[in-house]
Amino acid sequence: MQNKNSQGAIEFVVIFAAVLFFFISFFGAVKINTDRKNLEKERMILQNIALDVQHEINLAAESSEGYYREFKIPENILGRDYQINITNNRIYASIGQFGVSYRVFEVNGVIKKGLNNITNKNGAIFIN
Repeated sequence: MQNKNSQGAIEFVVIFAAVLFFFISFFGAVKINTDRKNLEKERMILQNIALDVQHEINLAAESSEGYYREFKIPENILGRDYQINITNNRIYASIGQFGVSYRVFEVNGVIKKGLNNITNKNGAIFIN
């Protein structure tokens, strides 16, 4: 009789381990997929931010003398910090190991996260 009880206990442990392995594998796959989706979303948001800044600069450059506008850049992307700057007529934005770069008109000043002011004075573009 003791042999049947010990066999039942072993079978239970084997079945329990198989079910546990299945759940761990399933949740691991879900996490990997979620992380991949979040990474793609971060990259798209970063590209959109850089393109929005490029659009603001182009709009100011094509506008008449005295153009003034305020625009806002997010402080973070999905809770993660990112870098953005304008150097040598290019806007650079990066998060982690991913970065984008777009050409822009010549700009005087430094872009910052948060509220930015852009003006066209005497044909020159000034930020902040």
